[in-house]
Amino acid sequence: MAAGCGESGEDSGSAGGKASATAEVAARGGSIGAAGSACELPVTFDIAEFWEAEEIDAASQESDSGNEVSDALTDAFLHQGPVTMACEVDAKPAGKLGFLRVWTGRPGDADARTVLEGFVGAEKTASGEKYRAFKAGSLSGTEVEYTTTSELLEETKKERALAVSTPDGPVVVHLGGMDTEEHEAMLPAYELARSTLKATA
Repeated sequence: MAAGCGESGEDSGSAGGKASATAEVAARGGSIGAAGSACELPVTFDIAEFWEAEEIDAASQESDSGNEVSDALTDAFLHQGPVTMACEVDAKPAGKLGFLRVWTGRPGDADARTVLEGFVGAEKTASGEKYRAFKAGSLSGTEVEYTTTSELLEETKKERALAVSTPDGPVVVHLGGMDTEEHEAMLPAYELARSTLKATA
């Protein structure tokens, strides 16, 4: 499952574009990313109606309590691969169980594909990765579909994420969900974010 390994699949850009062109898009509820919005980010995008965004201040949540287990869990929640959680968009007010999470990284030379592979590779149970290039306005990046396995529940579920590079660093937008059914129910919200993604002015 290692990131970038030969088993990671890749669809053609045209196939990915066709799939997205026919995907259902959620009704718009607002926008985040710009100064003064719920989450200030290197990108802006629309969020689905009734979904609620909350900024995540990772620095203030990191702790050195001396409890290795607690500190490790906090670190694992706030960081994944090369990026750190910056915003959480909750689907619960819209009657769904899951989040659209935004992760940001430091400016550097890594391209969107490399960042996304690092993000997925940090998820130990990820498998079946299918990467494809995508374009949203002036931004171009990489998108991935994959599955993760819950060792506790012995169930697999679908996940989806995209990454773009900006002058302020890479951005990853990830859609999980409690299970595959919830994930698929929330896909229109992901498609709304994806189709409206722009670099913050």
